[in-house]
Amino acid sequence: MRTGRERDRNGKPKRRLTGFFLAGMLSFTFTAMGQTLPDSTATPAPASGNDSLFHKTAVVPVDTARLKTVNDSLARQTLRQMRPRFIPDPKRALWLSLVLPGAGQIYNRKYWKLPIIYGGFLGCTYALMWNQQMYKDYSQAYLDIMDDDPNTNSYLEMLPPRYNIEGKEEQFKRIFKNKKDYYRRYRDLSAFCFVGVYLLSVIDAYVDAQLSVFDISPDLSMRVEPAVINNNTGLRKTTAYGIGCSLNF
Repeated sequence: MRTGRERDRNGKPKRRLTGFFLAGMLSFTFTAMGQTLPDSTATPAPASGNDSLFHKTAVVPVDTARLKTVNDSLARQTLRQMRPRFIPDPKRALWLSLVLPGAGQIYNRKYWKLPIIYGGFLGCTYALMWNQQMYKDYSQAYLDIMDDDPNTNSYLEMLPPRYNIEGKEEQFKRIFKNKKDYYRRYRDLSAFCFVGVYLLSVIDAYVDAQLSVFDISPDLSMRVEPAVINNNTGLRKTTAYGIGCSLNF
């Protein structure tokens, strides 16, 4: 059994070069890797030839006005979504409309209905006043032509100038009576229309406030398909064909 260092033929100890050889190879490998890997902080050299087509940076002009408009629109949309939704109270809208026509529509924030409502009131008021005045005139003319007093001749104002009605009194009595009844009927109808517009404004305010919380889902669909109807009643079985319609909401 040999002890100590191994010796060569001349009796000198052998040197181990294996460790030095491995250390040199590792140092050479790390040095080569350091030279081949690119430095992330270094500025890349400009490409030449066809490679420059892939390294050119396109400069796109930015429309600042359009970008600002888009940003403002997005900001307004975000604010609208964050703003709490107004839900009117149907009872309050009803009482406001009863006290003052159109107040319920203002409370419901449906301002575009105000011209329609007040336009209806103005139209009914004009028709009521016009028919009332014509009714009074023809009523007085009918009373004057029915009496025997020659001084009461207001009916002549309803006739053309210098028109002679001698011998036609009965005919004009009937005409004045029909005119009087005609304008009285339309006067009453104008009053009913006035009340109708008032009630319509009250009902509209209440229903509008009531439907403000109604869920109108966009998922509404109707499907039409053929259907087979089997009739098993009685002793005889019959089969009928038809069309089935189903509505999903």
